[in-house]
Amino acid sequence: MGKGPRYRVFMRRRRESRTNYQRRLKMVLSGKLRLVIRARLSSVIVQIVKAELNGDKIIAASESRQLKNKFNWKYNLGNMPSAYLTGLLCGMRAKKEGVEECILDVGILTHKHRVLSAFKGFLDSGIKVNYNDKFFKDSNLEERIDGSHIEAYAKMLSKENKEKFEQIFSNYIRNKVDPKKIVSSFKEIKKKIEKV
Repeated sequence: MGKGPRYRVFMRRRRESRTNYQRRLKMVLSGKLRLVIRARLSSVIVQIVKAELNGDKIIAASESRQLKNKFNWKYNLGNMPSAYLTGLLCGMRAKKEGVEECILDVGILTHKHRVLSAFKGFLDSGIKVNYNDKFFKDSNLEERIDGSHIEAYAKMLSKENKEKFEQIFSNYIRNKVDPKKIVSSFKEIKKKIEKV
């Protein structure tokens, strides 16, 4: 006598590793605003989202492409410094909208360091988010947020192997941007964002 299938087909977004429905349900039922951070290869998206019956409503948002368009960020839009600046920008915009507290929604975590960088930027804006201290425990995030690791690598390569330097940083060279000055550019744009 059959009692049904031996297997269960999960929902499409779960099969694609895009949505954890159990975690999402808990967050939606909490009634709090969610800080949604999504990292792609060439961009980072940070949003404050409110769950409603008609669908999620975005309260404040920022995307790393806005750094290029509005703040003249000339470096890669998918790296850790740009993730931090994107999180900071979203935090400043959320403050203007009156957001005081939210919960973190990182989805199914794949690009951990960039997500952590964006989260750190959001925290530095001054909005309260509850999180576990172990979240930042094993990462050397503080050293890498401003892009000093990129700058050090560029300096080392330019001295030791000029050909490899031109190959790895070819996009920067083509756009006439010096990868050895990323930290100063980061600090300058951070000050601009804090004034927003």
